[in-house]
Amino acid sequence: MQEVSRKPSLNIPKTVLSNVREINSIEDEVAAKKAIALAEHKKFDHHVVADDLENRDKEWQRVSRIPENANDLIAITVVKKLGAYVIAVTQNSPAKYRGVFVNRMQNFCLEALEELLRANFIRLDKEDNKICREKHQLNAIVKLKMLGYIAMVAENSGCILLKQYKQISIQTGEAINLIVGWKKSDDNRWRKKIKLDLESKGF
Repeated sequence: MQEVSRKPSLNIPKTVLSNVREINSIEDEVAAKKAIALAEHKKFDHHVVADDLENRDKEWQRVSRIPENANDLIAITVVKKLGAYVIAVTQNSPAKYRGVFVNRMQNFCLEALEELLRANFIRLDKEDNKICREKHQLNAIVKLKMLGYIAMVAENSGCILLKQYKQISIQTGEAINLIVGWKKSDDNRWRKKIKLDLESKGF
């Protein structure tokens, strides 16, 4: 075993250049799928798998790069990107589906975003405002659930692709979870406010 030199003249570079390619690149994913196929004794076609990965949902990759507004809640940002994605993937849908699915999916996205923006403008300083804010939050959830249902029927009818339906489902689910989390946060804030108000009155 060769010993590392301790000479002070040893020149150690101050910076190390990295030639590592992007993490989780196409090559990485093909290699992972190949390993799984071999472990399960299944056939593996390198070119088919590579082409499939290459043609992944490019619309979502493009939409996900839209700059975020630092002042927006995460829930609002997710719904904004979801709306941009739905508009992008439905613009090439067959004309016969425009009135049945396309307009409805786009409208549900925009209406859900509107409900969230309205909710965000309401201050939690009195009970009536809390009730109104909660109503907008719940309305947004209903719109998103309707979007998920319409997207499912649209995919089944050939209006959108399966991968597009899956992406809509994923983003819709994430948005709903974020809104539910937002509502729980509001409830906690409201309980603390009530407690402080009671303590200030000597109760």
